[in-house]
Amino acid sequence: MAENRIGQRAFEAAAADADLAVVELDGARRWLAAAGPELEGPLAAEVWVFDGTLSRILLVQHRWRGLVPPGGRVETGETPREAAGRELLEETGLRAGLFREPALATVRSYRPGAAPTFGLSYAAVVDAGVPLQAESGQPAAWMRLEGEWDSCFPGDRARMRRHAARLTSRSRPGSGRRPAGS
Repeated sequence: MAENRIGQRAFEAAAADADLAVVELDGARRWLAAAGPELEGPLAAEVWVFDGTLSRILLVQHRWRGLVPPGGRVETGETPREAAGRELLEETGLRAGLFREPALATVRSYRPGAAPTFGLSYAAVVDAGVPLQAESGQPAAWMRLEGEWDSCFPGDRARMRRHAARLTSRSRPGSGRRPAGS
């Protein structure tokens, strides 16, 4: 089933972004390298969209995963970064510049009993005042980072909080750095 293979372009982009990821879980880089471009099955990409104060995150209500960041499957012919931007636009109506360094590279099952999938979580900051245009059946809403929400990946809440704190510390005067993409 060659049409299901992720292909060289998507593989190279995923591997390069995995090398840049702030956090790696589950031996994601090794897993992807072992699978190679002949991997049959999906890659996943999502966007952790923070508001300008880095105190809220944009989530969509998935029908069985709960509240999750906008994201989904990398389609044939696109890179994970391109897929993340496309999914963000489809699910929220927003366009955003993604930071250079992905927040997370991981291998997880997105459906009970499903084979593991390599995924990248990108990050962006947008003005929370911009109107959302949620995809039908998947309402989108801003959630306080310090709050709690139901999700199939509850550990991601703490990861998102840590990533927001990292971005905050990088953008402080005197730190010498600003978040990538800003």
